[in-house]
Amino acid sequence: MTHIHRASLPHWKIANHAPLSFTARPLLAGILNCTPDSFSDGGQFATTDQAIAHGKRMIEQGADMLDIGGESTRPGSARVSAAQQIQRIQPVIRALRQHSAIPISVDTTLGPVAAAALEAGANIVNDVSGGEEDPGLARLVATHGAGFILMHRLCTPDKDKYSDQYVSAPRYNNVARDVLEKLLQLAQRAQTLGVAREQIVIDPGFGFGKTVAQNFELLQHLNQITAAGFPIMVSLSRKSFLGAACGGNQPSERLPASLAAAAIATNNGAAILRVHDVAEHRQLLCISSACCAC
Repeated sequence: MTHIHRASLPHWKIANHAPLSFTARPLLAGILNCTPDSFSDGGQFATTDQAIAHGKRMIEQGADMLDIGGESTRPGSARVSAAQQIQRIQPVIRALRQHSAIPISVDTTLGPVAAAALEAGANIVNDVSGGEEDPGLARLVATHGAGFILMHRLCTPDKDKYSDQYVSAPRYNNVARDVLEKLLQLAQRAQTLGVAREQIVIDPGFGFGKTVAQNFELLQHLNQITAAGFPIMVSLSRKSFLGAACGGNQPSERLPASLAAAAIATNNGAAILRVHDVAEHRQLLCISSACCAC
């Protein structure tokens, strides 16, 4: 594996906050699911008070940003209306914004949800559809100067499968090359709609439209994507392909596997790690930084 130097990455411009730098180490994005049905922690933080308390806990543990969502994107999940997403996330974002200046990302594919989140104090929009589901979302991001995370996927979550449950494998000629090609198309489309390159982060979409083997191939060749020059966010935490490689264990039992995958991604130039377990990943990055300083 070839180590990618994050110092060459552009600073990430986000709304109402100083640009974020990836020079020192990857940033940690703490996952805050305000949902009853997320694959790993569904229902644990479904009330406003529970979500706020967990957000504060992740900040104390060393999260660099929070990623807050009101709709599960696990395979087979049901869609959630914009109104219900807003009801779930907006009071949480408002409370955490009053508590801290930490960058906040809203995990949504819908413009009205993103608008409500930005109004409540969010700085970033994380769109798992890569800006394709709602044509107005990119223009909204451009207007607000928000950060924009564009993810690769082959289909909507309600039509997808867990990585170890495909009857017919999703087709790629070369998974890393094909994912990168699509991500660059999404980034170009966003830029034609007014989003600046410095606002864009790309996400290869681990677990979305990829078998166990395809996910591991993508992780092994992640440096091909980071070499494109955009900051890369990876969401590996507790994913099903990690469980499949470890004997089919449950999401709550995948912390060691998540840390191992995060170490590989970090070595391959990932700029942001989106994680459930902030404190443990913070320790991983401390050791990685100490080793690099030797």
